[in-house]
Amino acid sequence: MSNTMRAIAVKGGKGPATSLYVDSIPKPVPAAGQALVKIKAFGLNRMDLLQREGLYPLPPQAPETMGVEFSGTVEEFGPDGHEDFKVGDEVLGLAYGVWSVGAYAEYIAVSTKMLVHKPKQLSWEEAAGVPETWITASQALFLIGEFQEGQSVLWHAGASSVSISGIQLAKASGAKAIYATAGSQEKIDFLEKELGVTKAFNYKTQDWAAEIQQATGGAGVSLIVDFIGATYFQGNLDAAARDGRVVLLGLMGGGKLPDGVNIAPLLFKRIRIEGSTLRSRDEEYQRKLRDTLVDHALPKFCDGTFKVFVEKIFPFDQILQAHQLLESNTTKGKIICVVE
Repeated sequence: MSNTMRAIAVKGGKGPATSLYVDSIPKPVPAAGQALVKIKAFGLNRMDLLQREGLYPLPPQAPETMGVEFSGTVEEFGPDGHEDFKVGDEVLGLAYGVWSVGAYAEYIAVSTKMLVHKPKQLSWEEAAGVPETWITASQALFLIGEFQEGQSVLWHAGASSVSISGIQLAKASGAKAIYATAGSQEKIDFLEKELGVTKAFNYKTQDWAAEIQQATGGAGVSLIVDFIGATYFQGNLDAAARDGRVVLLGLMGGGKLPDGVNIAPLLFKRIRIEGSTLRSRDEEYQRKLRDTLVDHALPKFCDGTFKVFVEKIFPFDQILQAHQLLESNTTKGKIICVVE
């Protein structure tokens, strides 16, 4: 058996999508509590673009290889801590904890605490699009946002994979109303007609904060999940309900607030704003989120209540095209690469 494997690397360590290439690197060896998984497919995430460009602050234990979610089969174990997994098991998982290589590769050695048994109802490609997006959405909605049945929620970047997951989670959890923002009429139609959101707003042509106020009779929304940051800060304060919460998951609109931001609503509405990341969390925190996914979401994948929306599937050696599509901001759902 070869001691090397194919993996996606970046020429010079960082650069544009054209810097991506297929490299040959040492095949990882599972340590205590880890499984070696032969990867069938992996999902792309926006953090991959930032990491590729050298703009993502990696945790100390993170490898240079990109990729945080995958599906595949268990090939072998390191000593100890296998939980209920066996060689040959079909799994999906997160490339978190202490690991030696990311998911853009043929193999990964990863803690069994980050693995989930793959439902037979999901394809390899669908399964690879579950871990990062659904766990992030669950974390934002329940753990940080403390969402309760009968509340309302606004998902920014509504056609992103995390928001698509979160919209389904909120709907299944009894949301009174679900709103979203997106950047095209095609995405608006998708959100309203296919996902069933109460109302979606085009941030390019509409004042979404004012529209939210109008749609809610001035009450605002209980919870806002935001990936944009600075340019949406004022709108979030205006659209939040009294005692509302804003969960900040990204800074696509920058981290420096524009001049003239009025923070008075923060005080008078008693708004709570909390930022969060997942990748830098400790292994036990991530395991708790994995267990939440297994308990609450997995059964709904099996019965068809929840759906993984896959925009396009690329072969491993077309990672350049996959990254370029993700950068276009035109997708509705996951971009997946398969390892032949």
